[in-house]
This record gives sequence, structure tokens and C-alpha cells, in this order.
Amino acid sequence: MSWMFLRDLLSGVNKYSTGIGRIWLAVVFIFRLLVYMVAAEHVWKDEQKEFECNIRQPGCENVCFDYYFPVSQVRLWALQLIMVSTPSLLVVLHVAYCEGREKRHRKKLYISPGTMDGGLWYTYLISLIVKTGFEIGFLVLFYKLYDGFSVPYLVKCDLKPCPNTVDCFISKPTEKTIFILFLTDCKNGRRDEKGKDLRMSEFFNPAVPNTGSTPTLSAV
Repeated sequence: MSWMFLRDLLSGVNKYSTGIGRIWLAVVFIFRLLVYMVAAEHVWKDEQKEFECNIRQPGCENVCFDYYFPVSQVRLWALQLIMVSTPSLLVVLHVAYCEGREKRHRKKLYISPGTMDGGLWYTYLISLIVKTGFEIGFLVLFYKLYDGFSVPYLVKCDLKPCPNTVDCFISKPTEKTIFILFLTDCKNGRRDEKGKDLRMSEFFNPAVPNTGSTPTLSAV
């Protein structure tokens, strides 16, 4: 995946965003993307090789690791970041459609971005709802997959081909727990920002009655 493409995509949406929306973009790149790229990948690097059990039965460690970590936590975060950022395409496509209409008609059909009413506001509202749904869904998925947001230093495994119950040790459990709690807190903060953004949009931009006039392009 190209992180530069993701940055350019969200930066394009940022032009039509509210103040709270711009805070969301900063949270994505400063508190999550940079942490993911610079630190988390090093903490979780070779996590399967560093997962050790107190037995050398062939296949035992692999089976136990797959049971306790069915999906790599780092890859799950990357997937979540992609899914949460995807709804921003709705805003980009809406703006591109409006700009295309102006070019075809060769006249100004929409006012300069500055208010938040009309079709663009509804598009932005939908993108906020979808983003919030993805955030909550991934939090629940993470909690269910890993039985919480903390990483234990020891797990017990009795799956075949292990001959009996064996102790398996996870590397850097404290450091991983700190990163998970930090990123989880960022997710909660982003969800709060989306809620504030949504309330601000509803307060400043009531639904525009249909008067038969040309719709207004608005800033998101």
C-alpha cells in the first residue's frame, strides 16, 4: 500500500473539512500512522519467531501461535486504517462530480466552499457515520480476537500436536500492551471527534428545504 496515496487522498478531503475534521486528519497521521510505521512494526517484528513454548514438539508452537494470534495485530491495524479512510472517497467523488458539472456547463453552478449545506454536507455526514461504524466494529473485533486489549506474558496451550498443556511465552508483552492501549485511546478520541463534528454539522447546517433552486456546494 502507498502511504503517500493515502495522505494525498485525505489531504484532498481536508480542503472541504471542518475544523474538527482537520483534527481527525492530524490524529490519523501523527498519533496512529507514524506510531504504526515507526514503532509498532519494530515491536511486532518477527513475533512468531519470538513466540516460544517450553517444548520442542514439531508443530506445537505454530498451532498455539495461530490459536492465540489468528490475525497479526499490526495487519489488523493497517486494514482498519484503510477501511476507515475509504469513506473519504465519497467526499472526493462528490467534489469531482460538482467540478465536472461546472466544466461541462462552463459556468459557476456552486458557490465557493465556505458553508456546509446541500448535497456535499449529506455526503460528508454519510462518510462520518460509516467511519464511526468501522471504528467501533474494529474495536469490537480486536477485543473478541485477542480477549481484551492487554497482552499476557504467558499463555497455556493444549492443542494437538502438543502432547500436554504447555506454557508459551509472548515477547515484549508490556511494550505491546502500552502500544495497544495508546492506539485504542486514539481510536476513542477519533470517535469523539467524529461525534463533535457531526453535532457541529447538525447545529450549523439544518436541512435545506427544496425550493427548486440549484443546490449549493458546501465545504465539509
